[in-house]
Amino acid sequence: MSAAARMRVRLALQATARFRDEKRLLPFEHQVFSQGGEDGILREIFRRIGTESRRFVEFGAGDGLENNTLFLLQQGWNGVWIEGDDANGLAIRAKHRGMIDAQRLTFVRAHVTTDNALDLLPAWARTEPLDLLSIDLDRNTFAIWQALGTLRPRVIAIEYNAVWPADFSYAVPYSPAATWDGSSHFGASLKAIESHARATGYSLVGCDAAGTNAFLVRDDLVGDHFRAPFTAENHYEPIRYFLHGKDGYRREIAD
Repeated sequence: MSAAARMRVRLALQATARFRDEKRLLPFEHQVFSQGGEDGILREIFRRIGTESRRFVEFGAGDGLENNTLFLLQQGWNGVWIEGDDANGLAIRAKHRGMIDAQRLTFVRAHVTTDNALDLLPAWARTEPLDLLSIDLDRNTFAIWQALGTLRPRVIAIEYNAVWPADFSYAVPYSPAATWDGSSHFGASLKAIESHARATGYSLVGCDAAGTNAFLVRDDLVGDHFRAPFTAENHYEPIRYFLHGKDGYRREIAD
């Protein structure tokens, strides 16, 4: 799909009632360094609920130029990036040496598993207030999130798999050595994320227009700030990866 066609689709979406409902997060999408509109969504969430520590942890930081927290870093936040890809690690160290040397950014190059996820974090991230946890580890995202259960950030941004219908609960079986193969066999459905969020004291408050990220807010902070009900059926957005210039993933079944 051409850039002009993508713009026409986005403008058509923005004209719908759903995308004009200001209790939802969709009207506030804005891309600075995020893959899509996540930067604007996170900015709006924190405008509504406030911040405490202005600290973040991001699992799956990419090359350090396109992720969910670089815009926050630019605004004076501090945090941790964890990335498993060697080339991305070299790029991060080259592009953000000043932030790392100033101890505003901690970078960890590691393959993340359920066994090491917490141990990879510096002590402050495990014990002190955390405003944002962002997780995009492709295949094993859901299992890693479960392993990070002792963290209590104000907000969680997590990749979901929009291949699955809004009312269908499914998570890819965890395999520590497995990595994403480029197919639709990854992560978890939005309903699985909603259910785990509810069980751990979080509410699903929205998703991005591309059907990529879900946003969760700790229950004690939700108040009347977001569009209820906080269910997958209410907040699900279908696959619109073409908004990022992608055609989507080949369909795959569990191995």
